[in-house]
Amino acid sequence: MSITEFILSQPEDRQELLSNLHEIIFQNDKTVTPVIAPMMGKEMIIYNAPGIFKYGLSSVKNYMSLHVLPIYGSPMLYEKYKTLLKKASFQKGCINFKNKDEMPFDIVKQLITDCSKIDLRAIKEQYLRSKKEKLK
Repeated sequence: MSITEFILSQPEDRQELLSNLHEIIFQNDKTVTPVIAPMMGKEMIIYNAPGIFKYGLSSVKNYMSLHVLPIYGSPMLYEKYKTLLKKASFQKGCINFKNKDEMPFDIVKQLITDCSKIDLRAIKEQYLRSKKEKLK
């Protein structure tokens, strides 16, 4: 399934919002490649950076979600955007929302731009090295 087909398969009132969020991610983080794939039992748009999952955009029964792995590992980014996106519902690594009012595009663009600078693979490799060193 293509990205366009996935978006068009969503409820009509969500299609424009999902399309705009997809474009924001795709245009503002050149490190990612989008694909349709399952995550947590649901098909969604998965944005993979080289060697690692970075974002996910999903549409479930009562809301949509933007999974943002960089905020999971950055308390500073998490707090910044939790304050800026006051109407959205924050989980550990995702932001749940029901409409455009909860996800203003200018703030989402800023979020993705901030996250685009984060090399998750390097962070993961450093973590694994430090974990291995502790075992010695």
